[in-house]
Amino acid sequence: MSDLENRKVGNDSSEITTMGCNGLVQALLTDLYQITMAYSYWKCGKMNDESVFDLFFRKNPFQGEFTIFAGLDECIKLVQSFHFSDSDIEYLKTVMPFTTDPEFFTYLRTISTKEVTLFAVPEGEVVFPKVPLITVTGPLAVVQLLETPLLNLVNYASLVATNAARFRLAAGPEKILLEFGLRRAQGPDGALSASRYCYLGGFDGTSNVLAGKLFGIPVKGTHAHAFVTAFINLQDVKFRFLMSADGKRQSDFVDLCLKYQQELHSVIDFLSDQVVEGELAAFISYALAFPTGFLALIDTYDVIRSGLPNFCTVAMALHELGYQAQGIRLDSGDLSYLSKVVKSKFIKIAEHYKLPWFENLNIVASNDINEDTIHSLNQQGHTISCFGIGTHLVTCQKQPALGCVFKLVEVNKKARIKLSEDVEKVTIPGKKNVYRLYGADGTALVDLLQDSAEQPPRVGQRVLCRHPFQETKRAYVIPAAVKQLHIPWWENDKIVQYLPT
Repeated sequence: MSDLENRKVGNDSSEITTMGCNGLVQALLTDLYQITMAYSYWKCGKMNDESVFDLFFRKNPFQGEFTIFAGLDECIKLVQSFHFSDSDIEYLKTVMPFTTDPEFFTYLRTISTKEVTLFAVPEGEVVFPKVPLITVTGPLAVVQLLETPLLNLVNYASLVATNAARFRLAAGPEKILLEFGLRRAQGPDGALSASRYCYLGGFDGTSNVLAGKLFGIPVKGTHAHAFVTAFINLQDVKFRFLMSADGKRQSDFVDLCLKYQQELHSVIDFLSDQVVEGELAAFISYALAFPTGFLALIDTYDVIRSGLPNFCTVAMALHELGYQAQGIRLDSGDLSYLSKVVKSKFIKIAEHYKLPWFENLNIVASNDINEDTIHSLNQQGHTISCFGIGTHLVTCQKQPALGCVFKLVEVNKKARIKLSEDVEKVTIPGKKNVYRLYGADGTALVDLLQDSAEQPPRVGQRVLCRHPFQETKRAYVIPAAVKQLHIPWWENDKIVQYLPT
């Protein structure tokens, strides 16, 4: 069943459903103190008190000015499937003190989220500190038990989506960005989350095949240095023939490549006796396997003397048979300088053979790239068309955590506040509505928090907007448009909005 088929908009007789839930996301994915608090609430009869909790963060990550909200889809799946199984209860009996009332475990077994309501900003939206990303209402003990898994699902997702968006801003809208972080991510679940939320944050694809299957993300990849070093000479090419793209003739592809090697040395200035024969054999073998998708890693030995000439040799042989190579990848060295050299050689071949497409072949760069690397390359100048980014993207090395918190702001219609000597940690009490106010040119001006009982801001009417903790920061705004950021996603025991893929 496709993802779109699996996410149907419900009516009175059907519900909206989500993709299969991650098996690790369950009621026991929590901190022990959530269970102990639930027991205390139950013991003193407060478990059904009407509560309101806000999930928010205090500072934008990476010393930046914005955050991308992500993880909502998985949060809704959690709420939808939240329950304690018989085996969960049996385990908790071994963890809780022997003095625990046995009836508490009966209560836990019957817990559900049918009385819970979840409001949230739409996933993928730009958000800012102190603004509740998610507001959850419902029985005190139940909502308390949702705290840890909700934070777990939002913190990393929003952090890595924001990191991806920053890479996108650095690279610009035209460059292709590929996530290559699977082997460096924090475990398999971290890798899948990274692939998913980097795509949400603006990347074009991933190397992670399982993420492609699960989430419909385009998967990309060619070969590694090991593939090149596995070939010693042309005798390693066991099958030499390639059928032309039109299916009309079969040629000895090795001989064709050697023909172009002799032609090209005067066109792009290289010495035939300096290219590595094993590398040429590897490129020929890869092209024989993927004649329509030939993209070669050219820095195994020497980019300028061997890798680039060998690639061009094979690319021209493919062209004679009606195929078009895709480009090259650089994984080491001075990426700015090498990319310019590669581009200049591509242009020479394009002009010599009158092949305009050749000068536009992809130049992919990897090599432990971070956001600062891209800014530096932009300053130096480069001809890179695609970046493959791994470690710094998926591990968020500049900042390892977003720092979202989940705070009680109202209980039984009474606003609650957490005070602190650190003003930054003082919470904003009460159930709130969140609005984004826009100027006449469509620019978002400010996010406004209001008590849920207040009248919403109106288009064309002046609104006094005040910073919650800095009295001197205030401004009158006359909005040309008003957008309510919080919308209900889970209500009356069902999903009530369409969840995008």
